[in-house]
Amino acid sequence: MIAARETAIVTGAARGIGRAIVTRLAADGYRVVAVDLRPEVSEVAATLSANGCDVIAELCDVRDRSAIAALMDRVAPLDVIVNNAAITSTMAFEDLTEAVFRETFDINTVGAFIVAQEGARRMRNGGRIVNIASRSFAGAPNMAHYVASKTALVGLTRAMAIDLSPRDIRVNAIAPGVIDTEMLHYMTPEMKKRMLAFQLLGRIGQPEDIARAVAFLAAPENHYITGQMLVVDGGRSLGQGQLPPEESSYASTV
Repeated sequence: MIAARETAIVTGAARGIGRAIVTRLAADGYRVVAVDLRPEVSEVAATLSANGCDVIAELCDVRDRSAIAALMDRVAPLDVIVNNAAITSTMAFEDLTEAVFRETFDINTVGAFIVAQEGARRMRNGGRIVNIASRSFAGAPNMAHYVASKTALVGLTRAMAIDLSPRDIRVNAIAPGVIDTEMLHYMTPEMKKRMLAFQLLGRIGQPEDIARAVAFLAAPENHYITGQMLVVDGGRSLGQGQLPPEESSYASTV
């Protein structure tokens, strides 16, 4: 169990991967600050608090530096930051607008930068930062905006690890593969079937799979891992699967 003095902040905490991360860290004994723009984040905190966990909810936009700074001041000092807030969509490159590209980058990359920077200023030496990237850094169809934002987040992770190392703050990223969240709801049953054929382990990942990886990298015992990206995709990156040869051009979209 983590000492009560350990505080973790998780963005994008209202549902999916973020909710699973909050649940896992709270169970591990952290005081967790669950941040999201969605009002449902209050229900997450209320449910976990009713079960004896130390969780508070904060409605905040990761793009709003002044609001993030004020939030950090209220909950400081920090020990763990998990940058999970993100948006995604599919759009052919020729149809991609600057507005969509900028909004995706502003939330997925700039938002993570703001949270990490303001948090690091209020973080105890020896803290841990975990950025939720995506295996789409390797490329994905009709998602140039999302791929670019998550690839940039991987680079930001490595740079942060270097710059924060004098304070023994470890910074790592996790690259989820196909995870069963709301982000997959746009897919038809046929699309999901074809995607499943790419999965080496024969199943789509669950939010809890990512939460377990976060718990590992966020643990105070993680003394010697920094600047790394942990791919959690059920073996998809090995390029194997059971897709018929005639459909081999189809690619994962997350």
